[in-house]
Amino acid sequence: MTGLHIRKFLLSPTILCVAVLFSLTICAPQLSQAQLVPPAPAAASVHITEGPAIESDKDGLAIIRWTSNNPGGSAEHFGVVHYGTDAAQLNQTAKNHIQLNQSHPETVFRVRVDGLKPRTTYYYTVGSMGGTGKVDPVNSAVYHFTTP
Repeated sequence: MTGLHIRKFLLSPTILCVAVLFSLTICAPQLSQAQLVPPAPAAASVHITEGPAIESDKDGLAIIRWTSNNPGGSAEHFGVVHYGTDAAQLNQTAKNHIQLNQSHPETVFRVRVDGLKPRTTYYYTVGSMGGTGKVDPVNSAVYHFTTP
């Protein structure tokens, strides 16, 4: 057997954990500062350039899709949908993680909204937020759809 040799040792979980972490640290490729992509500057304003639209609506779930200019800032982002059955009270939230491509001028968001009741009208708005929870400066109008 080449490469990996297994021997019996009685190790505590703590020692084993430290050994695994040490091995990952030593074996993992290390990135230099020059290889790290810096975050793009946050956009002064974020606006929706396409949509939102219902991409799929069946079996108690809907997928809502929209495109905005690239919000910039952290590459870690979320598409966010606030929704409810009363246009004045959008008291439910669905969000989906996305990794921004800092070199693209636009970002496509898709958010899955599930647990929807049949033959019910839902109202919603869309937006985005950074991985730290900072909401991007975009506000959509209130839209609606009715489930089958």
